[in-house]
Amino acid sequence: MEKRNFVPLIILLAISILGVFVPNVPTQIVTEGVNGGDTAWLLVSAALVLLMTPGLAYFYGGMVNNKNVISTMLQSFIAMGVISVLWVVVGFSLAFGDDMGGFIGNPMTHFMFKGVLDGPIWGTIPFGLFAMFQMKFAVITPALVTGSMAERVNFRSYVLFIILFCLFIYSPLAHMTWHADGILFKMGVLDFAGGTVVHMSAGWAALAGALYLKRRKSLLEDHVLPPANIPFVLLGTGLLWFGWFGFNAGSALAASPLAVSAFATTNTAAGAAGLSWVLFDAAKGKKVSALGFCIGAVVGLVAITPAAGFVTVPAALFIGTVASIISNYVAHLRTRSTLDDTLDVFPCHGVGGMVGMLMTGIFATSGINPLVTDQGLAFGETKLFINHVIALVGVSAFAFAGSFLLLKITDLILPLRVSEQDEKTGLDVSQHDEFLVEA
Repeated sequence: MEKRNFVPLIILLAISILGVFVPNVPTQIVTEGVNGGDTAWLLVSAALVLLMTPGLAYFYGGMVNNKNVISTMLQSFIAMGVISVLWVVVGFSLAFGDDMGGFIGNPMTHFMFKGVLDGPIWGTIPFGLFAMFQMKFAVITPALVTGSMAERVNFRSYVLFIILFCLFIYSPLAHMTWHADGILFKMGVLDFAGGTVVHMSAGWAALAGALYLKRRKSLLEDHVLPPANIPFVLLGTGLLWFGWFGFNAGSALAASPLAVSAFATTNTAAGAAGLSWVLFDAAKGKKVSALGFCIGAVVGLVAITPAAGFVTVPAALFIGTVASIISNYVAHLRTRSTLDDTLDVFPCHGVGGMVGMLMTGIFATSGINPLVTDQGLAFGETKLFINHVIALVGVSAFAFAGSFLLLKITDLILPLRVSEQDEKTGLDVSQHDEFLVEA
């Protein structure tokens, strides 16, 4: 038995009781201007994006060793609970509330979902649906970080960290990038579905986590075990690929030709990247592997995310292929270093997101999306690309430094790393008293 701790339960009960006294009953439900087809598509898209988090659980869970599968998978699932509650209380308000200096939203604007269900329509969909769609992005982002700290992070500390990450890293970046008054939005930075907000932030946080937690004991002793279940990785990849159509095509916020274009670029980039990864491996003398194709496909999905609704399908082919090769090479360099990013989150999500951001600055065209006011570098204009380079540097510094600071704060409150004995035993047993039964 662990030492009893009533604090988290008391906090949840307090929030729940607050919901009784602050019910925020809608004064009216806005129906005028709502398009049924667009609303139906976004409801489906929101569900697809949520499915990506269980997909991520299988993707990551299959790659760790047998004694850490349950813990690794639970780290994704628990984010579905923690961030869902946090988003309703204050997260959505911080991301999309009234602007405060171009960096953050007013936490009281939509506190406890005030004015959300009865808010003005967002384009052609209910405002509440937009809020829930965005919530799914907020859920998966901190879950992505877990791969870099797998097999050695304290579960309770992880939960505290993702709360802080959502409040102080994710929500500000969402506001800066997607709110009309956000500083990056005003710069003209394009991020169709979260290359900057989701993947770069998670990638840099993952790098910070790997550096802060240092190497696994098993890595130092050359006792690293093989992946627990490659079929889990294949299943997770399939769920991620499937859900990503909601992630990218859903970000058109309408059942429209733009959604179709984003759907096509998403699939094309994923397919090209999966092939590119295994063919690059083969060129180096390695065998074609299931793990390699899966990782490559996910890199392609990451890289096309910021560009999905701004570039052509042939450009998506190029983006997927090139991003996969670059991430593969960075992952190779990582294995030759002392950095223990367990599941290569930074090479795949961080680097993939940055490549995608730069590629958006190169290939974005108003021929696909009229919101592109400055053409990409490939079309003879430089402003968009330069702004993306500036934003890349700024976002990278903010996400890395901010995450490192939050890791330090978390560690001061709850030790981030499990004991050497707990790590040796495995997190499934030491953190959760659960384990896989050997066949």
